Amino acid sequence: MIDSVVLSKSINCLSTRPETHIYLLMKNFRIHNRDARRLWLSTHGLAGTPTGPLDVMAIIRLLGFVQLDTIRVVLRAHHHIIWSRNQNYREPMLNVCLAEERALFEHFTHDASVLPMEFYPMWQKQYRRMKAKLDNSKYYRAVPKPAARQVIKDRIRDEGPLSTHAFNSKHKGQKQMWSRPPHKMALDYMWYIGELNTSHRKNFAKYYDLAHRVVPQAILDQTHNDQTQIDWLCENALSRIGFGSLGDVQRFWEAMSSQEVRSWEKRARSKLVPVLIETAAGNWVEGIAPQNIEQKVAEATPPTSRLRILNPFDPTIRDRDRLLRLFGFEYRNEMFVPAAQRKWGYYVYPLLEGPQFVGRIELKADRKSGLLTVLNLWAEPKIKWTPARHQKLCAELARLAKMIGVNQIQWNCSPHPVSGAK
Repeated sequence: MIDSVVLSKSINCLSTRPETHIYLLMKNFRIHNRDARRLWLSTHGLAGTPTGPLDVMAIIRLLGFVQLDTIRVVLRAHHHIIWSRNQNYREPMLNVCLAEERALFEHFTHDASVLPMEFYPMWQKQYRRMKAKLDNSKYYRAVPKPAARQVIKDRIRDEGPLSTHAFNSKHKGQKQMWSRPPHKMALDYMWYIGELNTSHRKNFAKYYDLAHRVVPQAILDQTHNDQTQIDWLCENALSRIGFGSLGDVQRFWEAMSSQEVRSWEKRARSKLVPVLIETAAGNWVEGIAPQNIEQKVAEATPPTSRLRILNPFDPTIRDRDRLLRLFGFEYRNEMFVPAAQRKWGYYVYPLLEGPQFVGRIELKADRKSGLLTVLNLWAEPKIKWTPARHQKLCAELARLAKMIGVNQIQWNCSPHPVSGAK
């Protein structure tokens, strides 16, 4: 039974349709904020201590995908994300899964990512979706025509996987921030639509190969209609977020439209339960969850008290609206914000301790000189930076330094932060 306070808050956030009120209030399962945080961290592999036997593919399957990013202020995002789940991870391991074991393929979720190869049959609609999007894009109107693209594919067929450095066409006209030479546009276009796949990477440079030479034949032979693919994407998104709105489901892969998610919800209603989720601010918002949500909440691993330095692209914090709702933590990347307009800094890492975000830190590494520098450190409001918390941070910095192969940590700011931005 819902008490009167919860009932009052619930009615304010529910749909205005009376039948929706009755359905939710009679059948909903309430997830208190402390349980919502615990389940969210558990489903994202951040509840337990990041030690023990390492299975890189198990981590990626748990997350669904791992975003790739070129920026390496300390450690590239994809390596940092996996390392945060198990600190026995080292950088060469991901390319082994991609290039040698063929256990991964690369494509676009909300951004360039690696996904388990067994997901490939459920990704075919996304390839077609990206083709339709690019064909209607003003930017990609300049992509070389099919005959010119075939010349590139013929070279790859005859010479093996090639990177963009194997071609020398030049961009013509006024150069803009995102201008690309014709061969680069053609390679990207064919990668987006699935004619080419990433074979491997060297120093993060992507090598393109024909799709059928990257994807195992047994995977290529699997076919599923669009509805099956959409249902699979939605069900797996909800399983990985644990609970949320239809918008949360849609944003997980960003491989289905909002209309497709709404249609799935109607088809899958018998497998779903309505829930009310308590936010960090104490409000209650409506959502959906799998039928076993009560069991999932009960079995979710309590978060370790270890302090973690998370990457700005970590999937736990990628959905900023959800992050704010669950943790009361407001965060954004400021890499592309002019320096004078930044609230925090160029590349700032959230600090997670147990079930709460306690601060943020700005770091920079110089691997050649063996140095990891702490540029700035901030505590979140109402967080007291105790000696014990400082020791936890120092321990995590030492572990991160070991991961990237540096042996000195230098503080360019006070190790005793106050709350708020610079």
